[in-house]
Amino acid sequence: MIPRFYDTLCNDGAYFFDVISEVIMSSNESLGFVETVGLVAAIEAADAMVKTAQVRVKTVCNADAALLSVICTGDLAACKAAVDAGKAAAARVGDCVNSNLIARAADGVDKFIEDEIGPLFEPVKAAKAAKTESKKSKK
Repeated sequence: MIPRFYDTLCNDGAYFFDVISEVIMSSNESLGFVETVGLVAAIEAADAMVKTAQVRVKTVCNADAALLSVICTGDLAACKAAVDAGKAAAARVGDCVNSNLIARAADGVDKFIEDEIGPLFEPVKAAKAAKTESKKSKK
């Protein structure tokens, strides 16, 4: 039996129990993946993904010689819509090789993406920062 205080309505009309279960269940976001051939297709996919649904592009990473993976995070329905839009957009301008959706990914998966995969453009940013530092030190 549910305790009596759970039966009270919150300000927005939802039951307190529903609010508690939503907070507990939404601790981990879903992950959406779209793998493309070429940078133009990856950028097009990322653009379509963020315009279609309330998702955040976590990273664009280089999987192989020309394979680029766009990884987004958000709730399950948003990631599903974003992945579908990203696949269609990538197919219009290039090739969409594969896609995947992970509902409420485990903490280890999120940490693996951050630590091991990393963003595609991070080495470029580091090289630019080192070049700027070397110019400053020469002056």
